[in-house]
Amino acid sequence: MINLENSYLNLPDIFYSREIPETPPDPEWIRGNDDLARKLGIDLEWFHSSEALDLFSGRAFPEGIDPVALAYGGHQFGGWVPRLGDGRALLLGEILSESGRFDIQLKGSGRTGFSRGGDGKAPLGPVLREYLVSEAMAAMSVPTTRALAAVATGGAVYREEVLPGAIITRVASSHLRIGTFQFAMAHGGERGVRAIADFAIERHDQDLKE
Repeated sequence: MINLENSYLNLPDIFYSREIPETPPDPEWIRGNDDLARKLGIDLEWFHSSEALDLFSGRAFPEGIDPVALAYGGHQFGGWVPRLGDGRALLLGEILSESGRFDIQLKGSGRTGFSRGGDGKAPLGPVLREYLVSEAMAAMSVPTTRALAAVATGGAVYREEVLPGAIITRVASSHLRIGTFQFAMAHGGERGVRAIADFAIERHDQDLKE
């Protein structure tokens, strides 16, 4: 069993969109990161269970998990876009461990309210590359997201060719971005920026207390 909180739900709802991932047809394990699971205080017997596979594939969630896609702004293809957001990522929540507080996020689990016409899926190749590169960077003490799990969905992803689909579970200390503040300024002005700043400060203070 994994227990997650979701402090992002304390933000005004303009900053996120509640989402349900697309049900994968036939998920299978590719890789689970036991060392990272231990660091997060996850029981390894559960980590290799069918319940964990359900969670990391988006097939089924334990009670209390309320996934969201986060909003942000930024530049894309040479132009400013005031509303980007997680088009193929879902934040499941935060896990509290002796090592601190960490966000748990699925990437490649299907469309969200920020997909802008995309399918929200991830092919197997990019998932494997991200898993390997993020863990290599972590081994070199380069701050980055970590890879907790990779699963095959059993479904197809259509790009220039038909590719096998997969989902990576990413771990980060926070998914607040510079683009989060840019989005806040574009849509809420100073009040919006203050809401994000207060949230970041409160979360940091909670981490220090814990």
